[in-house]
Amino acid sequence: METYQIAKRFREVILNGIWIANTNYKEQLISLNWEVATTKINLLNSIAILAQHIHYYINGINNVFKGGTLEIKDKYSFDFPIINSQNEWESFLNRFWHDTEEFALLVEQMPDEKLKQVFVDEKYGTYQRNVEAMIEHSYYHLGQIVLIKKLLLTDK
Repeated sequence: METYQIAKRFREVILNGIWIANTNYKEQLISLNWEVATTKINLLNSIAILAQHIHYYINGINNVFKGGTLEIKDKYSFDFPIINSQNEWESFLNRFWHDTEEFALLVEQMPDEKLKQVFVDEKYGTYQRNVEAMIEHSYYHLGQIVLIKKLLLTDK
């Protein structure tokens, strides 16, 4: 089943994989405290902002998968309230893991034929293109998170 395989690839980048990048978001973020996660280096985004950015798109696509409209906008994809405590950071991470699993389950439950259908509007391509884009986009920012984390933790 094609939807099962693509959902598995999505879970790998966020929750549990090591095949492509030898790590995943959960492994990189779970042990970080909020102060490290929210620290900026020069003009780079913080680790927290990058994680929230990916979560923003996961939520937006989940909404479409559940029959809603596409409400997310690129111009808002880096605008988030500041995280001010370990509790807020952990709360965000729990939402991130939960919404990631929901995304993967929604993909798994799709008939394979749905992957070839138009996602919201022809300009966005197919469902498959959007799920694959989420995987690729997630790996792109995972690489940034790994590098920023090394810079932050090596300096201390």
